[in-house]
Amino acid sequence: MQMPLEPWSRRLNAATQVLNVVGGICLIAIVAVVMAGVVMRYLFNMPLLGVNEIVQLTAVALVMAALPGCTFTEGHVAVDVFEKALGKWGRFLGDIASRLISGFVLAVLCRRAFLKALDAAEWGDATNMLKMPIWPFYAILSVGAGLCVVVFAFQLIAIVLRGAE
Repeated sequence: MQMPLEPWSRRLNAATQVLNVVGGICLIAIVAVVMAGVVMRYLFNMPLLGVNEIVQLTAVALVMAALPGCTFTEGHVAVDVFEKALGKWGRFLGDIASRLISGFVLAVLCRRAFLKALDAAEWGDATNMLKMPIWPFYAILSVGAGLCVVVFAFQLIAIVLRGAE
């Protein structure tokens, strides 16, 4: 028998995988830029300008692109010190509360990042050294946080349907 959320689960997994690929590209880009910076500095005595800017902004994109996938697979670190003491109902309520709080915080972050991306695009905000536009990084932050909110909502529905086990 097919679970009622299974089609949604497949779609959500596909969406998180797309962002995982974006995160992977960001990771490869960070490694390449750092490697090029080290080689240029120490072998050719010609340091690359703006390596820190590139790494910092790309790291934001990497983390926010990978966050929904990690959340979907429940790959975050979990501490189960009080698991036995809480019992099944305590764990059930804790799972619900953690998803609600996390979803709310990320929804606020998503909204603020989206508005900041629009503002940065309108005013042409750019980094100091390289003059890289900042709005794409706010946009990735917003998309990652927004998809993570959807993942939390999906997990919340699944937890409620499953009940306290």
